[in-house]
Amino acid sequence: MARCKGKSLWAFGVVICVVVMMGLGEGRVPFACDPRNGLTRGFKFCNTNVPIHVRVQDLIGRLTLPEKIRLVVNNAIAVPRLGIQGYEWWSEALHGVSNVGPGSRFGGAFPGATSFPQVITTAASFNQSLWQEIGRVVSDEARAMYNGGQAGLTYWSPNVNIFRDPRWGRGQETPGEDPIVAGKYAASYVQGLQGNGAGNRLKVAACCKHYTAYDLDNWNGVDRFHFNARVSKQDLADTYDVPFKACVMEGKVASVMCSYNQVNGKPTCADPELLRNTIRAQWRLNGYIVSDCDSVGVFYDSQHYTRTPEEAAAEAIKAGLDLDCGPFLALHTDGAIRQGLISENDLNLALANLITVQMRLGMFDGEPSAHPYGNLGPRDVCTPAHQQLALEAARQGIVLLQNKGNTLPLSPMRHRTVGVIGPNSDVTVTMIGNYAGVACGYTTPLQGIARYVKAVHQAGCRDVACDGNQLFGAAELVARNVDATVLVMGLDQSIEAETRDRLGLFLPGHQQELVSRVAKAARGPVILAIMSGGPVDVSFAKYDPKISAILWAGYPGQAGGTAIADVIFGTTNPGGRLPMTWYPQSYLAKVPMTNMDMRPNPATGYPGRTYRFYKGPVVFPFGHGLSYSRFSHSLAIAPKQVSVGLLSLEGVTNSTVSNKAVRVSHANCDGLEMGFHVDVKNEGSMDGSHTLLIFSKPPPGKWSAVKQLVSFQKTHVPAGSKQRVKVGVHVCKHLSVVDEFGIRRIPMGEHELHVGDVKHSISVQTLEQIKH
Repeated sequence: MARCKGKSLWAFGVVICVVVMMGLGEGRVPFACDPRNGLTRGFKFCNTNVPIHVRVQDLIGRLTLPEKIRLVVNNAIAVPRLGIQGYEWWSEALHGVSNVGPGSRFGGAFPGATSFPQVITTAASFNQSLWQEIGRVVSDEARAMYNGGQAGLTYWSPNVNIFRDPRWGRGQETPGEDPIVAGKYAASYVQGLQGNGAGNRLKVAACCKHYTAYDLDNWNGVDRFHFNARVSKQDLADTYDVPFKACVMEGKVASVMCSYNQVNGKPTCADPELLRNTIRAQWRLNGYIVSDCDSVGVFYDSQHYTRTPEEAAAEAIKAGLDLDCGPFLALHTDGAIRQGLISENDLNLALANLITVQMRLGMFDGEPSAHPYGNLGPRDVCTPAHQQLALEAARQGIVLLQNKGNTLPLSPMRHRTVGVIGPNSDVTVTMIGNYAGVACGYTTPLQGIARYVKAVHQAGCRDVACDGNQLFGAAELVARNVDATVLVMGLDQSIEAETRDRLGLFLPGHQQELVSRVAKAARGPVILAIMSGGPVDVSFAKYDPKISAILWAGYPGQAGGTAIADVIFGTTNPGGRLPMTWYPQSYLAKVPMTNMDMRPNPATGYPGRTYRFYKGPVVFPFGHGLSYSRFSHSLAIAPKQVSVGLLSLEGVTNSTVSNKAVRVSHANCDGLEMGFHVDVKNEGSMDGSHTLLIFSKPPPGKWSAVKQLVSFQKTHVPAGSKQRVKVGVHVCKHLSVVDEFGIRRIPMGEHELHVGDVKHSISVQTLEQIKH
């Protein structure tokens, strides 16, 4: 969710008073259907023994048109005559309960919440069970705050847009550049947030955003409110839509948010092909579709997509939008109905989707304490177990990029004094990135290192902008007199953020000069730690003989300083992998942010994007990450061929086979998951977690020779031992490619699998080919 373009006071209006009043007591009065209210006791929509869809229709039938119109905006009004409180739909929980949206706030019994690492860091763990567990903990804390009257139950998270361009200020919020990883993250985090309760029930309602092809905020005079993303059908189906499809179909998310931008000339929030036909019809969303804040107003005011505001309201509702974050629908829906642009029934359909989600959350079930999560309270927020999970997530997300001569881990016995230098060496809020709340507490890198050794601190720069070198001398002096030096450099929200795309990939200001001067002066080993969401071109450090090790910590959350120190001193064996390519600065000259094409174009010199399509030089590649152990792989069980049966569709077989590819929609995909057993051996002397990455490459021919991640698995392997990892590779899902028309096909022939450092071929044929 993006913050409103100039949040109006209206967006905080009536409901804030209600929320504040609800927070005064020990707990929350029922949102609706209070059993102490004799007026509402007989309403069918309050009867929990009646099916939800019947309850929803009963409630809609009791509402007046003006009431309905004020219920399809984020600050939905109270309906006192029906015993219904006002509700603020906008809350955020990207990596912990946040106070960015007006629906959640800290104070009183809830001074803060557990602040996990920023998403890009957590994604680097490549650990699906961790992602789900973080979601579970965040929703525990969200429910606790709801029960205490200080939060909502509808969270506009996660952000699963593809991190396409390294300059994007919001790349930090995403799971990275790979569609499979982003899809798995989406499904895992959503399942954690929403809970696996009985039937149709929700613990909280998650929301996957921003649909679709949204990954430009403000670059070179083009902003997200005016940008028309020109995207091929191939790239939509193959890249941009993949995580959203997984979020809806695998994660069963309760909401999807449409984005500010246009896609191929149409605002996403006014495009029935995207909303009604794809999200709801094809993917079968069981939930609501919400606009990014003020999006409907944006496509009228900024994009001039319709002639009148009433037409804009009608276009959004007809396209399938259910909820407007902002006042636009409240102001103009009545006019749209009066002019015959939409009917009241169109509004009823949107309302039904919204109220259904609220009922699945138990908001119409009366006494909140009777709810399965009704007993959660202040004691369930910032618990020791939750804070330990935040630390574990940070440890798993740190990526060791370089370790010359096995310099790391440092020994506290041999390196008794350590210089801790750099603008991010003693930071707090920088570590939690954006869309964060108030953390339970912080451990800075300086504090973390000081737990192991005597730490000598010099900032070197006043902040990450590092606009002068006046403090460099003091930093050099420290480096000359300590046993080892740790430089904690990088970025923060002043450099990369929502509405702020980066201009370049180098360290800001004089940071590079500080690193080089300190390294030159240093007596002992020099470790460079980078805090950032996006990639940084640190080629200078990679080739500096005085810099022994480089690690990337992303924005590591409230316990980031402890995690960084634990990796440096070997309490933790690093196992993170880069979820995005680290490009050299020179890459940017060839890729305008406005060019959405994923594939290279040799005719224009356009090099393509992400590891899947860009084959030029990199600083560090996608999936890169070192360990203090050595891991080897061997295939124990690996199928060598698989046959694809065709559905008996008239006129399909001959054309499908002759094209040397089978349309996935024409293949019998049942039973086409192949089981691979991979032995992973830890040949080092230290226990470690290893991420097994499996890539596939289609047969040569018209299919581009793209290496695509198809599966990944995290496994813990004790020193000197072996673990067998079972991985499923599904022919239809993982060996298929998308053609230029957006159609997914399975190429016939020899597919090459890269399992760690082992290559394996699989022959894919149709049953008809085998018979002939």
